[in-house]
Amino acid sequence: MAQLSMTGHRAPAIFIALAVTASAMAPVRAHAADEFHYSVRINAPGKLDDLLRDNLDVVRFRGNPRMDREQLQRMVRAAPEQVKTLVATEGYFSPAASARIEGDGQPVVVIDVQPGEPVRVDSVDIVLEGFTPNPQSPFDTAALTASWTLPKGDIFRQEDWEKAKRALLRQVVQTRYPRAVLTETEAAVDPERHAAALRLVLDSGPELRFGELRVEGLKRYPPSVVANLNQIKPGDYYSEAALQAYQSRLQDTGYFASVEVSADMSSVLDEQIEAGKGQPAGASPPVLPLLVRVVENKRRNVSAGVGYSTNTGNRAQLNYDDLAVYGLKMKSALTLETKKQTAKVDFYFPTTADGYNDSFGTSYVRSNIEGEETNTFAINARRAWGTPLLERSIALELLTERRDVAGSRGVRSTSLPVTYAVTRRKVDNLLFPTTGHVLSWQLGGALLAEEPFARASVKGLFYIPFDPKNLVLLRGEAGAVISKQKDGIPATYLFRAGGDQSVRGYAYQELGVGEGTATVGGRYLATASVEYQHWLRPAWGGAVFYDAGNAADQLSGLHPKSGYGVGVRWKSPVGPLNVDAAYGHSTKKVRLHFSLGISF
Repeated sequence: MAQLSMTGHRAPAIFIALAVTASAMAPVRAHAADEFHYSVRINAPGKLDDLLRDNLDVVRFRGNPRMDREQLQRMVRAAPEQVKTLVATEGYFSPAASARIEGDGQPVVVIDVQPGEPVRVDSVDIVLEGFTPNPQSPFDTAALTASWTLPKGDIFRQEDWEKAKRALLRQVVQTRYPRAVLTETEAAVDPERHAAALRLVLDSGPELRFGELRVEGLKRYPPSVVANLNQIKPGDYYSEAALQAYQSRLQDTGYFASVEVSADMSSVLDEQIEAGKGQPAGASPPVLPLLVRVVENKRRNVSAGVGYSTNTGNRAQLNYDDLAVYGLKMKSALTLETKKQTAKVDFYFPTTADGYNDSFGTSYVRSNIEGEETNTFAINARRAWGTPLLERSIALELLTERRDVAGSRGVRSTSLPVTYAVTRRKVDNLLFPTTGHVLSWQLGGALLAEEPFARASVKGLFYIPFDPKNLVLLRGEAGAVISKQKDGIPATYLFRAGGDQSVRGYAYQELGVGEGTATVGGRYLATASVEYQHWLRPAWGGAVFYDAGNAADQLSGLHPKSGYGVGVRWKSPVGPLNVDAAYGHSTKKVRLHFSLGISF
C-alpha cells in the first residue's frame, strides 16, 4: 500500500508543491531567427482546467522570445508529471495525464487529463492539549472540535486543509489563549484507498488575562480621553475582539491620527509562557498590560469643499475644528446651498467613564423650499450613548423661528422642545448591509411653547436577500404631531415628503400641505418604498423601485403620491452610491436623484 504523509512541528507544513519550476528549460539560444508560436488545448473537467491553465509551464511560457520547438518538446514531456502534481492539490492522487504536439507550422499542444476518483477525508483526530479547566468560565473545547471545517467524507484539497488548520488555531488565539500553537499536523494519504487520515495537536499555551491600562503618545489631551472609552477591566480574559472594539472607539473620537491597541506580550517574561507550557497547579494566570499607542491629530483643522445635491442644489462648505478649547472639542461649519444655508458650532465633552457623550452648541438655518422661507436660531444640549448597533440620545433645544409663506404675513415662534431618539441596527454589515434591518424612532415635544405639542416618528429599513446577487429593500416612515392647533409649531418639527431618501420622482420636500402658492409641512406623514436590486458585479448593480407617500394635516388627507423608476448602485469606498431616474406620477416629470449611504 502506497502512502504519503506530511508532518510538522510548531507551524503548518506544506504538503504538496503547488507548481513545477521551469527547470526543464535547458540553456537556449540567445536569439531565435523567427518567433515561435503555439497554442495549448487542455481537456480537463471542472476547475482543473483553470488550475492547469494558470500553472503549467507549457502555458506560461507561450510568447517567450527564447522558445523554440526543442524547448516545447521538453516541456511537453514534463507536462504529465506536472499535471499530476497540480491536480493532487485538488484531491486527485491517481490521475491519468498525457501531452502531445499536433501540427507543424503553428503546433497545438493537447493535454488530456482524467483525474480519477478523488481522495476523501477518512478520519480526523484533533488532540487538544492545555486548556486548563476553569469551573467559573470553561473554554468550550467541544464546540472548538465541532467547528473543524474539513470533516470526514470531504474531498481532501490542500487549500482546504490549510484553511481548516488556520481557522482552528484562529478561534483559540482570538480569545484567552493568544499563545496557542499547532505542535503537530499530519495528513496521511493512501492513494490506493483514496483516503486521507488527518491528525492535529493543538497546544493552548497559558490562559491570559488583561492587566492595567498603559497609554503612550498623549501630549495635548487628558488621559481621560483614552481611559473613559476603555471597557476592558483588569482580570478580563484576553479577547482580540475587545481590543479591536476599543481601538475603533478611540479612532472615532477624532483626537488621533492613528491608534494602536494591543496586549503587551513583551512585558510577560515568565518562562512558562516563552515555552508555551501550561501553568503550574494553583498559579495565577499571567497578566498582559493593555497598551494604547496614539499619535495625536493636529489641534486645529480647516477644510473646504464644493458639491451638488439633487435635494438642495449647489453646495459650498467651510469647516473649522479645534480639538482643545478649554478641554472641549469644537466643530464648526458654514454650509451654503441653493435652497438652504446653515451656520453652526458645537462643543463636545470627552466621553465619560459611563459611556455618555455630552455636547452643546448653537446653529442658524435659513431655508427657502417650495415657497416657504424659514429662519431658525437654536441653542441645544445633547447627550448620546450606546453603540453603533443601538444608539440613544436625548436633546433639548431653545428654538426661535421666523416663518414667511408667499402671500401671507410672517410668523414668529419660540419653543423649548425635547427629543428622545433611538436607532437600532441589526444588519450583517454596517457599511454595505445585505440582510437584516435598521429601525429608528423619536419621541418628543414641547410644553414651553406658544403652541404646546407632542411629536412621534418612526423609520424602518429592511434588507431581504434572495441570493448574493438579488436583494429586496423595504423602507417606510410614519410620523405625527399632536396639538390643539398647527399655528405656533416650529416648521422644523412638521413633516414633508419627497426627495432622494423619501418619495423619489418629486423635488425635495415637495409633498406636503398647500398654503397659498406654497407647500408647507403637515402634522402627519406616511411614506413607503419597495426596491429590487440585482448585482451584476460585486461592486456594481442595478435597481427598480416604487415609492409612495405624502404629508397632511389630517390622517384622512394622507393621499399618497407615487414615483417609480430605475437606478444604478455602486459600492464606493465610503458607502453605497445611488443614482436614480424616477418618474413622478402626479407631476408627470422625470427627476434624477443622487444619494450616498443609507438615510439613518
